[in-house]
Amino acid sequence: MKKTCILLALILSSGIYTTSLAENDPSNKDRTETTNTNKGEQTFIKYADECLNIISEAAKKESITGATMIAFIPGDATSSWISKMKVVGRLADDKSNFLAIIYAKAAEMAVTLRDSGNEERKSITGELGWQGGAILKVNGGYLVGAFSGGTGQQDYDVSKLGLEWLAEKYK
Repeated sequence: MKKTCILLALILSSGIYTTSLAENDPSNKDRTETTNTNKGEQTFIKYADECLNIISEAAKKESITGATMIAFIPGDATSSWISKMKVVGRLADDKSNFLAIIYAKAAEMAVTLRDSGNEERKSITGELGWQGGAILKVNGGYLVGAFSGGTGQQDYDVSKLGLEWLAEKYK
């Protein structure tokens, strides 16, 4: 009986010790971040179409057409993203390629982690400083949204509306 109790105590204490080591293992931080990233991407995929529809409806109420996109950037710095876009009436006209413009806005936000067209920062090569893109910090990363087809303010307003709705899904 004593041998069984001692053996049981050793097994339990080794399990506790192993758990303690795992909790203090720095490599587990990466696993936790990966889990948050995966949850963030899964949330994005689940709600992306609905978010794009909210932006599209807001644009229609403003009587603007063009293109919109949203993206999820995992983590605290941009090294990848997952995105989706939608045409809202027209992809381009004789003067503007709306798809190119929304991704230019998004690319600027990916670097700065700030709304596009921020006058406090001088644009760098490849950036055009267009307003109309919004970015929000959420659990596990950032949400990026951009619209092109209206004024900079209209583009921003409809993008922000959609992102605020989507950000609620990350709480």
